[in-house]
Amino acid sequence: MDDIESIRQKRMQQLQESLEKKEFPSDPVTINDASFNEFVSKYPLVLVDCWAPWCGPCRMLSPVLDELATEMQGKVVFGKLNVDEEKMTAVKFGITSIPAMLIFKNGEYVDKLIGAVPKQNIIQKLQPYI
Repeated sequence: MDDIESIRQKRMQQLQESLEKKEFPSDPVTINDASFNEFVSKYPLVLVDCWAPWCGPCRMLSPVLDELATEMQGKVVFGKLNVDEEKMTAVKFGITSIPAMLIFKNGEYVDKLIGAVPKQNIIQKLQPYI
Protein backbone atom coordinates (compact mmCIF):
# COMPACT_ATOMS: atom_id res chain seq x y z
CA MET A 1 0.00 0.00 0.00
CA ASP A 2 2.84 2.42 0.75
CA ASP A 3 4.18 2.07 -2.80
CA ILE A 4 0.79 2.93 -4.26
CA GLU A 5 0.45 5.94 -1.97
CA SER A 6 3.95 7.11 -2.88
CA ILE A 7 3.17 6.83 -6.59
CA ARG A 8 -0.13 8.65 -6.08
CA GLN A 9 1.58 11.51 -4.23
CA LYS A 10 4.26 11.88 -6.91
CA ARG A 11 1.61 11.93 -9.63
CA MET A 12 -0.44 14.53 -7.75
CA GLN A 13 2.66 16.70 -7.40
CA GLN A 14 3.39 16.39 -11.14
CA LEU A 15 -0.18 17.36 -11.98
CA GLN A 16 -0.04 20.34 -9.62
CA GLU A 17 3.23 21.56 -11.17
CA SER A 18 1.75 21.12 -14.64
CA LEU A 19 -1.33 23.16 -13.72
CA GLU A 20 0.78 25.89 -12.14
CA LYS A 21 2.99 26.12 -15.22
CA LYS A 22 -0.04 26.58 -17.48
CA GLU A 23 -1.09 29.62 -15.45
CA PHE A 24 2.23 31.29 -16.24
CA PRO A 25 2.27 33.08 -19.61
CA SER A 26 4.77 31.76 -22.14
CA ASP A 27 5.06 35.16 -23.86
CA PRO A 28 5.80 38.61 -22.44
CA VAL A 29 2.64 40.36 -21.24
CA THR A 30 2.01 43.98 -22.22
CA ILE A 31 1.33 45.99 -19.07
CA ASN A 32 0.53 49.62 -18.31
CA ASP A 33 0.58 51.98 -15.34
CA ALA A 34 -2.89 50.82 -14.25
CA SER A 35 -2.09 47.10 -14.35
CA PHE A 36 1.52 47.29 -13.16
CA ASN A 37 1.08 46.62 -9.41
CA GLU A 38 -1.41 43.81 -9.94
CA PHE A 39 0.86 42.17 -12.53
CA VAL A 40 4.05 42.19 -10.43
CA SER A 41 2.11 40.92 -7.39
CA LYS A 42 0.33 38.12 -9.27
CA TYR A 43 3.42 35.96 -9.87
CA PRO A 44 6.31 34.90 -7.59
CA LEU A 45 9.02 36.20 -9.95
CA VAL A 46 8.53 38.88 -12.61
CA LEU A 47 10.88 40.68 -14.99
CA VAL A 48 9.46 43.88 -16.49
CA ASP A 49 11.11 45.14 -19.66
CA CYS A 50 10.91 48.95 -19.81
CA TRP A 51 11.23 49.87 -23.48
CA ALA A 52 10.17 52.27 -26.23
CA PRO A 53 9.43 51.64 -29.93
CA TRP A 54 12.14 54.05 -31.14
CA CYS A 55 14.86 52.35 -29.04
CA GLY A 56 17.16 50.16 -31.19
CA PRO A 57 18.67 48.20 -28.26
CA CYS A 58 15.13 47.59 -26.97
CA ARG A 59 14.15 46.06 -30.30
CA MET A 60 17.30 43.89 -30.23
CA LEU A 61 16.46 42.66 -26.73
CA SER A 62 12.81 41.84 -27.47
CA PRO A 63 13.37 38.43 -29.20
CA VAL A 64 15.71 37.40 -26.36
CA LEU A 65 12.99 38.10 -23.81
CA ASP A 66 10.46 36.25 -25.96
CA GLU A 67 12.76 33.18 -25.87
CA LEU A 68 13.30 33.46 -22.13
CA ALA A 69 9.56 33.78 -21.47
CA THR A 70 9.06 30.42 -23.18
CA GLU A 71 12.15 28.74 -21.71
CA MET A 72 11.50 29.94 -18.16
CA GLN A 73 7.72 29.46 -18.16
CA GLY A 74 6.59 28.37 -14.73
CA LYS A 75 9.55 30.11 -13.05
CA VAL A 76 9.56 33.69 -14.34
CA VAL A 77 6.88 35.83 -15.95
CA PHE A 78 7.97 38.58 -18.34
CA GLY A 79 6.17 41.88 -18.82
CA LYS A 80 6.66 44.74 -21.27
CA LEU A 81 6.09 48.36 -20.29
CA ASN A 82 6.27 51.05 -22.99
CA VAL A 83 7.82 53.98 -21.10
CA ASP A 84 6.66 56.50 -23.72
CA GLU A 85 3.04 55.61 -23.02
CA GLU A 86 3.33 54.65 -19.34
CA LYS A 87 5.32 57.47 -17.79
CA MET A 88 4.12 57.15 -14.17
CA THR A 89 5.76 53.77 -13.62
CA ALA A 90 8.95 54.88 -15.38
CA VAL A 91 9.21 57.90 -13.08
CA LYS A 92 8.38 55.83 -9.98
CA PHE A 93 11.34 53.51 -10.66
CA GLY A 94 13.68 56.24 -11.91
CA ILE A 95 14.01 54.85 -15.42
CA THR A 96 16.37 57.22 -17.24
CA SER A 97 17.96 54.73 -19.62
CA ILE A 98 16.35 51.97 -21.66
CA PRO A 99 16.13 49.11 -22.06
CA ALA A 100 15.78 48.67 -18.33
CA MET A 101 14.60 45.40 -16.80
CA LEU A 102 13.05 45.52 -13.33
CA ILE A 103 12.92 42.31 -11.28
CA PHE A 104 10.19 41.68 -8.70
CA LYS A 105 10.01 38.83 -6.20
CA ASN A 106 6.63 38.33 -4.53
CA GLY A 107 5.55 41.80 -5.61
CA GLU A 108 8.64 43.53 -4.21
CA TYR A 109 11.24 45.27 -6.38
CA VAL A 110 14.55 43.42 -5.86
CA ASP A 111 16.90 44.16 -8.76
CA LYS A 112 17.37 45.64 -12.23
CA LEU A 113 19.42 45.32 -15.40
CA ILE A 114 20.18 48.23 -17.70
CA GLY A 115 20.99 47.92 -21.39
CA ALA A 116 20.73 45.26 -24.07
CA VAL A 117 22.61 42.61 -22.13
CA PRO A 118 23.21 39.06 -23.40
CA LYS A 119 20.68 36.33 -22.66
CA GLN A 120 23.07 34.57 -20.28
CA ASN A 121 23.44 37.74 -18.17
CA ILE A 122 19.67 37.94 -17.75
CA ILE A 123 19.52 34.30 -16.68
CA GLN A 124 22.35 34.82 -14.18
CA LYS A 125 20.61 37.88 -12.73
CA LEU A 126 17.35 35.94 -12.30
CA GLN A 127 18.92 32.74 -10.95
CA PRO A 128 19.24 33.79 -7.27
CA TYR A 129 15.52 34.63 -7.14
CA ILE A 130 14.21 31.39 -8.67
